[in-house]
Amino acid sequence: MSTSVTEAVVRDRLSRVREEVDATLERAGREPGEVRLLVASKYYTPEQMRMLQELGVDLVGENRAEDLISKQEASPDAFEWHFIGHLQRRKVKDVVSRVGLIHSVDSVRLVEELAKRAPEDGVEVLLQLNVSGEESKYGAREEEIEGLLQAAVETGGKVRARGLMTIAPLVEDAEEVRYVFAKLRSIRDRLIRVWSPHFDLSELSMGMSGDYVVAVEEGATIVRIGRTLIEEDSP
Repeated sequence: MSTSVTEAVVRDRLSRVREEVDATLERAGREPGEVRLLVASKYYTPEQMRMLQELGVDLVGENRAEDLISKQEASPDAFEWHFIGHLQRRKVKDVVSRVGLIHSVDSVRLVEELAKRAPEDGVEVLLQLNVSGEESKYGAREEEIEGLLQAAVETGGKVRARGLMTIAPLVEDAEEVRYVFAKLRSIRDRLIRVWSPHFDLSELSMGMSGDYVVAVEEGATIVRIGRTLIEEDSP
C-alpha cells in the first residue's frame, strides 16, 4: 500500500464505495445486502491487513498463493478468504484448503486437479469466462463453459460451482464495458435453467474499482475493490 495513503483515507474511500454500492442497489431495485464487497489484499502487506480488519472488512481476495499463505498466517481467522488470481495447477495444493471460494477456474484440467486436492468437504468455485475475448485475459470461452460444469459434476461433489466470474477490459468510461456484465448475467441465467439440479450458480463476481457501479446495476453479487482505496488520485 502507498505509504502516503493513511488509514483515514482508506476508511473514507471504503465508506464511499459501500455507500455507492448501497445506493446503486436501491436504484436498481435490488435488495440491500445483495452485493458483497471483496477487498483485494494484494495492495497490503501482512502487517497492514490488521488495518482492514479494524475498518470492518470481512472478505478479502488474494491473487498469489505465496501471499495468501503469508497474509493468512499473519491474520488467522480475521477474514473470509477468496482466491481471485489465475490459479496454476501446481499451486492448487497450497490454496485449496485455505479459501472459501476460488474465483478463477477456467479449464477442465484445473477442475480435475482441484478435485484431487480438495478437502473432504470439497471446494467451492466460480468459473471464469473471458467475455470480452481479450487475448491478454484468462478465462474460458462461452462455448467451453458447459464442459467445465460437466467436469465439476463428475467430481461427485468435490468441486461445486457457485457461479461465474469475469474481468472487464480497462476503460475510461465504465459504460463501455456494461455489455460484458450484461452478457455474463445472461450466460448465467441460461445455464441455471439446465444446471440448477447440480449447482445453484447464484454468484456473479464482476466489477472492480473502475466499473463496480455498472456491474452492480447488471447483477453482480461480489465486486472486487482494490486500487480505488489506495491510489493518490482516487476521486
